[in-house]
Amino acid sequence: MSTPAVVIAAPASGSGKTTVATGLVGALRAAGDRVAPFKVGPDYIDPGYHALAAGRPGRNLDSVLVGADRIGPLFRHGSDDCDIAVVEGVMGLFDGKIDPGSSEPSAEGSTAQVAAALGAPVVLVVDARGHSQSLAAVLHGFSTYDSAVRIGGVILNRVGSPRHEQVLRQACERVGLPVLGSVPRLAELEVPSRHLGLVPAVEHGRAAIDAVAAMTELAAAHLDLPAIRALARSSVDAVPWDPAAEVGPVTSGPRPVIALAGGVAFTFGYAEHRELLEAAGADVVTFDPLHDELPAGTAGLVLPGGFPEEHAVALASNTALLQQVRQLAADGAPIHAECAGLLYLTRTLDGHPMAGVIDVDARFGKRLTLGYREAVAVSDSVLFDAGTRVTGHEFHRTALDVGAVDGADPAWGWRAWDAGATREGFVAGAAGAVHASYLHTHPAGNPQAVRRFVEAARE
Repeated sequence: MSTPAVVIAAPASGSGKTTVATGLVGALRAAGDRVAPFKVGPDYIDPGYHALAAGRPGRNLDSVLVGADRIGPLFRHGSDDCDIAVVEGVMGLFDGKIDPGSSEPSAEGSTAQVAAALGAPVVLVVDARGHSQSLAAVLHGFSTYDSAVRIGGVILNRVGSPRHEQVLRQACERVGLPVLGSVPRLAELEVPSRHLGLVPAVEHGRAAIDAVAAMTELAAAHLDLPAIRALARSSVDAVPWDPAAEVGPVTSGPRPVIALAGGVAFTFGYAEHRELLEAAGADVVTFDPLHDELPAGTAGLVLPGGFPEEHAVALASNTALLQQVRQLAADGAPIHAECAGLLYLTRTLDGHPMAGVIDVDARFGKRLTLGYREAVAVSDSVLFDAGTRVTGHEFHRTALDVGAVDGADPAWGWRAWDAGATREGFVAGAAGAVHASYLHTHPAGNPQAVRRFVEAARE
């Protein structure tokens, strides 16, 4: 039986979805529910706050990166032992992937698409500032725009006064939508942010724990938890996602040690990555590049995304680890580096020495690079054969000072918005053992790449 769920969405970004969703998860947990938290899209930061509130991993549901057919199975995998699931949406309810060169709107990757796939009702969080009676027209439009999406209720956020709340409630009643909560404007919480969004919960430390506790108190005081529980439902009949089934039978023998970078500088990753690595026969050991050395017996290295530019001095100071990573690459061990991992493998980051595996320098820039990419592997590597097609996501504000790069081939190719050809990333080392790129991929969408990586580490 599929776990009951509610999808927390909004008409637009900035309406307060993260505060409401995180607080709701915490309030339901405090009331005794086992809560499964999810985030629509490729966001890595919000799930960190969800995890603090739920006491279990926050997971992503991204139909662009993993395929629409995996949304139901991944939902079942992450929620089957829970009483209720809370799914936080992305951007506005109907905002989907924008394809280069296309004038047609797309629902792919939207909160609406995921809600429909789950058969779960949407709770619309409305930023009430500036709204009055005309809110009824906004809600009518959202309720009737797509018959596959059911708006189950409204949470009024940033309400100015009791009189303001009364007018807004009357507007909701006109379109037959129940109000499931009303959050006063003065109760708005602030969570520190930087150039890529909120500061990750791991970096924010004690302050993040306190912020989640405050969100939980806010939700408990201002949301109608019994009504939200009664509203929750889902109709997923898919078999739960199984990492062992995804990677298939594995080679018997010793389990290679895969070192997985973590800590405050490397926070962008998916829970399913570790699960797939272990299912493929690896022993995964997390370490913190700010102060740790490589785990004993490391046979492969995974460097995920994060904020190394915020910790460049500390990363550069751990010279023992930098030398170990250089030697690991020289020995031909497989290394998978995404975004922050790529920066760690460069010669320098904002002038601070890094591992020097890739012969380029990196610097913090002024322009945010963001969006899905339909990429093709240009070179054979430890992860992919040349010609393999992959959907990935870029999300960074750093750039490489790229000149001629000796000993490395490009990792990816894709068409940019202007239809020009883009080459990105690096494949280096014997048999393409080092794969370093800005492009984030979801391991659940590419399970055979994980299997291939572990087999290379075993060898």
